[in-house]
Amino acid sequence: MNNEDEFFDAVLIVLLIFIVHSRSFIICIVLHVGTLKRCVCMFMNGKPFFCPLRSSLPAPMFSRNDFSIWSILKKCIGLELSKITMPIVFNEPLSFLQRISEYMEHTYLIQKACSQSDSIQRMQTVAAFAVSAVASQWDRTGKPFNPLLGETYELTREDQGFRLISEQVSHHPPISAFHTESLTGDFVFHGSIYPKLKFWGKSVEAEPKGTITLELHKHKEAYTWTNPFCCVHNIILGKLWIEQYGTVEIVNHSTGEKCVLNFKPCGMFGKELHRVEGYIQDKSKKKCCVIYGKWTECMWSVDPQVYEAHRKLEKKGTTDTRKQKQLEAINEDADEMPDVQETVAVIPGSTLLWRISSRPPHSAEMYNFTNFAMTLNELEPGMEGVLAPTDCRLRPDIRAMENGNIDEASSEKERLEEKQRAARKERAKDDEEWSTRWFQLCTNPYTGSQDWLYTGGYFDRKYTDCPDIY
Repeated sequence: MNNEDEFFDAVLIVLLIFIVHSRSFIICIVLHVGTLKRCVCMFMNGKPFFCPLRSSLPAPMFSRNDFSIWSILKKCIGLELSKITMPIVFNEPLSFLQRISEYMEHTYLIQKACSQSDSIQRMQTVAAFAVSAVASQWDRTGKPFNPLLGETYELTREDQGFRLISEQVSHHPPISAFHTESLTGDFVFHGSIYPKLKFWGKSVEAEPKGTITLELHKHKEAYTWTNPFCCVHNIILGKLWIEQYGTVEIVNHSTGEKCVLNFKPCGMFGKELHRVEGYIQDKSKKKCCVIYGKWTECMWSVDPQVYEAHRKLEKKGTTDTRKQKQLEAINEDADEMPDVQETVAVIPGSTLLWRISSRPPHSAEMYNFTNFAMTLNELEPGMEGVLAPTDCRLRPDIRAMENGNIDEASSEKERLEEKQRAARKERAKDDEEWSTRWFQLCTNPYTGSQDWLYTGGYFDRKYTDCPDIY
């Protein structure tokens, strides 16, 4: 295989959580009063019928214990991994486009920022959103499927007040563009991501190239930032675990205010694992507040003077256990995940900015998906005739893996990649360039850098010229 290629007995209370408008039907979510289960209500030709929104996947994840990845990766140390074909068992049944949509799990934070009158408070909330956007990666050691060129994904959530469209706009390098807009016109959130992967012997590092932009229309503000690095440890031996590290700078291009967040690396003894610390400064570079917490748990803000006073007391009362720790045995075969303090020590006077949502009890059997992620690939009745034919939900290899058919998933993945190669050869023969459907390479008006921006029209539902990629 070529290595070149690679998400009704009781009263019903209607909640407008997920609505899809079409000529013949409307979808919305309802709650059954007796069971409090979420359901999808569909009106087909004016007649309602109900089916529950799933809270789990059709089949649990496959065991990876019988598969060795070393034979594939041992010749790839230090190389970029986007051209390396990995065994499908190391995937999760989502496309990377669907993984991107998980940024929107905590959309309420954007809406909160829209409602705040003070720009520093808005920056605090936007910073919390930036951290929350990567929180779903905690314990998510499965690799999302690489999107095919021209692949798309749409998501409309009435309960959270947004709709999203994303497209794979480039294959080499792999670039995914997304555009999210408020259903009430309050905000636009967009960006393009180029996840550059490298293998470092025991770990795989993802460098999230690309700019993310959030525009708050009411305040005429625009914020930009990039995501931190993500590293999956013990690819070869030991328990897989994830850390995120690097500096994230969030800039308010309207006020000149900036938030600097330091996603701390684990360190030798693991004391800093998952920790995030930073500050917000105004345009005169005066620190207005300190932000701290863990990207796996919660984020808080506190006055800088209170923070510094607390740090001094903390250092004074800390006993030095470094020598004792240095005497502990070190496992040279695996990067052991340090013991994690599950809660953040809250400094008196702090304000809670964000807390992570709990995961379903069976999450470990379902690729460590959140409740939000569990529904992303669900194909509700009637949606197939409304979605663009390039939507991830219609991709057969992901669908087969989700249903527990690993052999079918592997063969379908190979078929799709071969079809993509053949299409590229045909374009090369005819000297034809690939044309994106919903995004165009432009200049980001706030950063001046190149960015893929949405050209509009997707939700008009005119898909006659979409490519046949499946």
